Amino acid sequence: MTTASSSKKPLLGVNVDHVATLRQARGVDYPSPLAAALLCEQAGADGITIHLREDRRHIQDSDVYEIAEQLTTRLNLEMGATTEMLAIACKVKPFWVCLVPEKRAELTTEGGLDVAGQEKWLTEYISDLHDAGIKVSLFIDPDETQIKAAVTCRADAIELHTGAYAEMGLAGNTDGQTAELQRIKHAVITAQQADANLLINAGHGLTRDNVNDIAQIAGIYELNIGHALIADAVFVGLEQAVTMMKAAMYQ
Repeated sequence: MTTASSSKKPLLGVNVDHVATLRQARGVDYPSPLAAALLCEQAGADGITIHLREDRRHIQDSDVYEIAEQLTTRLNLEMGATTEMLAIACKVKPFWVCLVPEKRAELTTEGGLDVAGQEKWLTEYISDLHDAGIKVSLFIDPDETQIKAAVTCRADAIELHTGAYAEMGLAGNTDGQTAELQRIKHAVITAQQADANLLINAGHGLTRDNVNDIAQIAGIYELNIGHALIADAVFVGLEQAVTMMKAAMYQ
């Protein structure tokens, strides 16, 4: 299989949150997010993403510690910018922390973090994570103001929210999806111009049907994909689902 480095395509980070969602639905100890993460690694995932939410609706604290200890790739810990999560991150020391907005009532993350509206707090928060040896990404909308604020806060990376692009496709709105794709492309260029060292990731709502156009954008370092890949795994298994997603990215 063509690798990300030789093809200049993005890496694949796999989010295993919804393995925990299935477990929590029955209140049992299976299926194991750790076992899922290790299978995804074996199948070629370049990293594993988990979101430790304030309400602990899927991933639990014990999952974070177990996965961090046993991964052989990189752990990307998504979390809200709270004092509780800072303490956990500084103890776990994942390779990446991705700061995301979080509302208890939402089914999934609904939009990007308002970095511009809380620059002072996030600058101090990111500094604390850097002091612990943790790289920091900010999950933001593909918006120039938010990109420049992320640079001001000294983030190591941004993750561009691709939800609107995905939703337009699901609605059959071809023109709208094309417009959102152009918006993401413009955001990548803006980010590159703002800070040449800033890594640019993307994710949310990506599937095998829509991922390739995003993967074709020069300058994107990594795509983080969860729900669609876990949904595929119901039918074909996790290892095959990872292989199929990478094929869709690199075709």
